[in-house]
Amino acid sequence: MIDQRLLPSRFEYVTVESAAQMAAAIREMAIRGAPALGVAGAFGMALEAVRNRDLRVEELKARLHLAADELIHARPTAVNLAWGVDQMSRILETSDTSSRELAQRLVTAARDLAEEDVQTNLKMAEHGASLIDDGDTIIHHCNTGSLAVVDWGTALGAIRFAHEQGKRVHVLVDETRPRLQGSRLTAWECEQYGIPYEIITDNMAGFFLRSGKVKKVFFGADHVAANGDVVNKIGTYMLSLAAHANHVPVVCVFPTSTLDLSVKTGDQIPIEFRAAAEVLNLSVNGEPAAPATAQALNPAFDITPHHLISAWVTEAGIIQPPFGENLPH
Repeated sequence: MIDQRLLPSRFEYVTVESAAQMAAAIREMAIRGAPALGVAGAFGMALEAVRNRDLRVEELKARLHLAADELIHARPTAVNLAWGVDQMSRILETSDTSSRELAQRLVTAARDLAEEDVQTNLKMAEHGASLIDDGDTIIHHCNTGSLAVVDWGTALGAIRFAHEQGKRVHVLVDETRPRLQGSRLTAWECEQYGIPYEIITDNMAGFFLRSGKVKKVFFGADHVAANGDVVNKIGTYMLSLAAHANHVPVVCVFPTSTLDLSVKTGDQIPIEFRAAAEVLNLSVNGEPAAPATAQALNPAFDITPHHLISAWVTEAGIIQPPFGENLPH
């Protein structure tokens, strides 16, 4: 898979051959993006099965259950990761074949999930593009393009689809501190697709929203609660507050696999905290931007209450609030 830690300066692939390597790549964010994590988790299980297909089937299943636990805990907030691993775990529970046949079933299932992801994202892109008007300036947070999925993407996939339809769109790319997924990844993707863009710091969004020039805010989701609360990359909540205050529509684009009906509200979703170094490793004019003894807090996600969101876009279509009542059955 593309090593997202190296973009935009270098385009290289990371090779993964086991569940442990997949978990490490996910933890270190060589692979990131909710739908991509779901497929990566599935392939982690398939790889582990292939590596151990000469074990007795009971031993193989025991090893795969351990692998599933390691993969899921690599990024605990991202529900798609657990979803993808769970798809593989269900095969373990229903399979009474040999180890080699089980390994092949898991490989086939992981490949099917990857292909389904492409089709899911293409549907989301088409639905989302219908909410974008010719001439729109859109603020986009984090990275939600092809890098975050198998192909097309979620929120950026919709923007790309609108661009390829011939709509004149302009993207203000939130840099997305502290890991800069916006300025490193979304800006790079916009260049690949020829989408006009400019990078802004996260705390500039309010200025541009108040100017009246921004017509939409688009972002994805890592975990969505039954009531419509969205857990997404840190900074999403502040962006949504500013958009809501300035009457700018906030559109959240995600596959239905990100919707978790087992949690009633966003407050029930665990928020991953990452290393302080991600916040502190910033330099200005080549010098450290914080005292050497400084401490930092680094939540990777925040919770955006459902009342701040104007529309969901999923592969099933556009869903308006109240989200819980309007879910397709």
